[in-house]
Amino acid sequence: MASEATQSALSSAVEQPELGMYDTIVSFMQNGGEFMYIILFVFIIGLAIAIERFIYLSILKTKNRLAWKKLLPILNQGNFRQALEMATNSNSAIGRILAYGLSKVGDGRRHDDLEMAMEEGMMEILPRLEKRTPYLATFANIATLLGLLGTIMGLIKAFTAVANVDPSEKANLLSASISVAMNTTAFGLMAAIPLLLMFTFLQTKTTEIVDSIEMASVKFVNMIRAARPKEVKPAPARRPVPKAGA
Repeated sequence: MASEATQSALSSAVEQPELGMYDTIVSFMQNGGEFMYIILFVFIIGLAIAIERFIYLSILKTKNRLAWKKLLPILNQGNFRQALEMATNSNSAIGRILAYGLSKVGDGRRHDDLEMAMEEGMMEILPRLEKRTPYLATFANIATLLGLLGTIMGLIKAFTAVANVDPSEKANLLSASISVAMNTTAFGLMAAIPLLLMFTFLQTKTTEIVDSIEMASVKFVNMIRAARPKEVKPAPARRPVPKAGA
């Protein structure tokens, strides 16, 4: 009785007319089992993170470019007090980093202190740039593993279902069941590949922003050095050597 029901279901699946795109997607999701929806949920979360990171990095890059364009002429003029006010009021990453350095310029600090202040600002900004981006690589691996797990579970069910079927029908039923079980692996890869591509793209975009900030920081330090020569420490006073007969 079970073999007749299984065979009739397979024959109806083979003889069904050509489906549209929407019906094909629905049928593909339903045949794959519950793991298909878990993979879809992982992909949606990863896609949301990628969109949020792309918008954030794009806005930050634009703000950095505009802030540097405004600060560069003032820095070239040597008007560091006005540059400090503009950098402090700026909501860009490069403005905050330059504010760290400009705050040390007015104190008459050494250039080493200035560079350390810039590095401190970079260490504060960098985690914000890389926030949530590594999750995309993790979600890509999870989607792949869920696809493989779904396929294995489907194969276990397929072999269990054909255990008591007539030997002449086992080959056809088993091949059809395996074809359905492979849907989860296919969908897992379909979700993982875009997530990995988005992860690589966002990593490259983050690296470009970090490089531009570091380049601006180096230019700023060189401007400070040109405007204020490096302090030369006086040589320590030498003690008079006592004479032998004294």
